[in-house]
Amino acid sequence: MKRKICVVTGSRADYGLLTPLLHEIHNDAALELQLLVTGMHLCKEYGYTYKEVEKDFLINEKIDIELSSHDSVGISKSMGLAQMYFAQAYAQYQPDIVVVLGDRFEIHAAVSSAMIARVPIAHLSGGELTLGAIDDCMRHAISKMSHLHFVATQEYKQRVIQLGENPEHVFNFGEAGLDNIFQIDLLSQEAFEESINHKLLKKRLLITYHPMTLKTLDENISDVQNILECLDVLEDTSLIFTKANADEGGEKINALLDEFVALNKDKAILFASLGQQRYLSALQYVDAVVGNTSSGIVEAPSFKIGSINIGDRQKGRVQAPSVLNTTLSKDSITRALTQLYTREFQEVLGQVINPYYQQNSSFKTKEVLKNIALDNIINKEFQDIL
Repeated sequence: MKRKICVVTGSRADYGLLTPLLHEIHNDAALELQLLVTGMHLCKEYGYTYKEVEKDFLINEKIDIELSSHDSVGISKSMGLAQMYFAQAYAQYQPDIVVVLGDRFEIHAAVSSAMIARVPIAHLSGGELTLGAIDDCMRHAISKMSHLHFVATQEYKQRVIQLGENPEHVFNFGEAGLDNIFQIDLLSQEAFEESINHKLLKKRLLITYHPMTLKTLDENISDVQNILECLDVLEDTSLIFTKANADEGGEKINALLDEFVALNKDKAILFASLGQQRYLSALQYVDAVVGNTSSGIVEAPSFKIGSINIGDRQKGRVQAPSVLNTTLSKDSITRALTQLYTREFQEVLGQVINPYYQQNSSFKTKEVLKNIALDNIINKEFQDIL
């Protein structure tokens, strides 16, 4: 009988990182892939990205958790709906293992339901720190509910073990999503420009800024205005924006981006989602990823481009030398934008090695999911560090 592996994806971000593993599971005759899609994938304002998923895989079920409101009450309501609907899905599909990635609130709810249903949980990208967001607490909570852990660096492995997890069930295989770089046919510059309907200028920046969920809405708006003012004065520079996620404050940030792009059509474009192929293709042709997305930390170093990491949302993550950290002051952001193009920094980029990359990460993860004994794995004990 095939082992049933149920994978949950809630956004363009986690789907991109999960894709190589999904292919590994799908292509293994001993495994049955079950795919549950939820969260931002099902929202018009985020580009209905479930359609991108459908191009690659059969979706077993779309779980709509009604992300119509992005304030704290709306998010809590969505988490409640998610926990109820995922409980029903697990009862229907009877998975042997549930696989999740990251730290989103809908993933926390999906894991809570799996834990109560006594389904073993495999968590990817645990042990990381993002000190500027509530995601940090979500991630550690997901790790504590999970039974298998696939982490991206040795430091993250030690942190998961520090949480009391069994070292024998914590695997450092690197970031599985980086396999995409070698598996996806990336676009030529001409094809990429045609796909975004924009002729790239001499300088190019890819910009994503998500809400800092430990800040107030007014603080987030002020921060984004600072960033846009710094970008506005750049000359001969293409500004490719992707929208903020569904955290509290995301709608307001996206409204500011809409307004900015409308006033700067000669150099600025905005996408709800670029999709995997276009996003990774963009990394070939831009000078840097700007903002506070994890992509600037995890993926950008593999393309030997810079990352201008603004604020504290990614504070605590392992970083390559290609990352320039700034505060949210205009002076700090402007200094980083200048440093990006210096000869000294360009020489640094030429020598960068991505600390998140290990060869065949998704294959090694799949092999553990396929072969590990599941008897009594639910009854885990807290492992004290002596």
